Amino acid sequence: MSHSLRVVFAGTPEFAAAALAAIHEAGFAVPLVLTQPDRPAGRGMKMQASPVKRYATEHGLAVAQPPSLRRNGKFPAEAAAAIDQLRATPHDVMVVAAYGLLLPQEVLDIAPHGCINIHASLLPRWRGAAPIHRAIEAGDAETGITLMQMDAGLDTGAMIREARTTITPVDTTATLHDRLAQLGAQLIVGALVDLERDGRLPTIPQPAEGATYAEKIGKHEAALDWRRPAAALARQVRAFDPFPGGVGTLDGTPLKIWAAEPVDALPRGHTQPGQIVDVSAEGVVVACGEGALRITQLQKPGGKRLSVREFLAGSPLVTDQRFALPEPAVGPVSKA
Repeated sequence: MSHSLRVVFAGTPEFAAAALAAIHEAGFAVPLVLTQPDRPAGRGMKMQASPVKRYATEHGLAVAQPPSLRRNGKFPAEAAAAIDQLRATPHDVMVVAAYGLLLPQEVLDIAPHGCINIHASLLPRWRGAAPIHRAIEAGDAETGITLMQMDAGLDTGAMIREARTTITPVDTTATLHDRLAQLGAQLIVGALVDLERDGRLPTIPQPAEGATYAEKIGKHEAALDWRRPAAALARQVRAFDPFPGGVGTLDGTPLKIWAAEPVDALPRGHTQPGQIVDVSAEGVVVACGEGALRITQLQKPGGKRLSVREFLAGSPLVTDQRFALPEPAVGPVSKA
């Protein structure tokens, strides 16, 4: 089925590529795709196109990759050229998903129906850069997708519609990301169909109550602080899969911890946070500030992710070994 609504799309990672694919496959014309410039990635640090650019190129869609859209930023000439290109590209609405560049008011005003953002949280909770990670880390029971009309603030625009999903006890950022990407793709296609039919999309302002900010995930957050409750550490491990991974340092070696679950029972005796209290093929149990953490998947530097059984075959661990306690973190803490 073909549609008369013309959609300019702006996005960069896999989350955005899922939405672009759904919009294109639903039959909407996509006269221009904006995505971030190619970046060096992988072990060889070769230049890599974003998932959005790869989809656009494979399907013959025009692509622009300005380093900025701000005339008063570091790249004024490139920004001006991109804005001129947007103005010269006839379109009805712009859809933005995890684009990663700031859109000034001038850009938001170009499309007759403005810019619709696909955001991976139930706004106003988790505005900002890492809403999927932070929802898991904080122990939220559910999250979802909010479509919103973009304004110049950070994820502050009026809400168009939302879809919800439960966060399960085994969800990681990777599994939740894939679910939300599909949810976002379905939600935006439905909204575009309605916009084409009705000529407008009803919105409601975001409530000011309950707003939180999802700070970008930093590598310095990977270290597991064994003085914290086991339940919080288990959430951290799930939130940091696939990046940056939870890290525990044992005898000077940083081990990535990819899967772990809280357990209540601790053997009697004097145990200290970080102390290994049990080692078996079922898991390595480590004492925490409250309860204990059963680690079931680990990785040595330069090695692969391994189940505990495989890991112990090559690197025996013994009870009473102790993971190091990290220095207390300084810097931004996510505001829950």
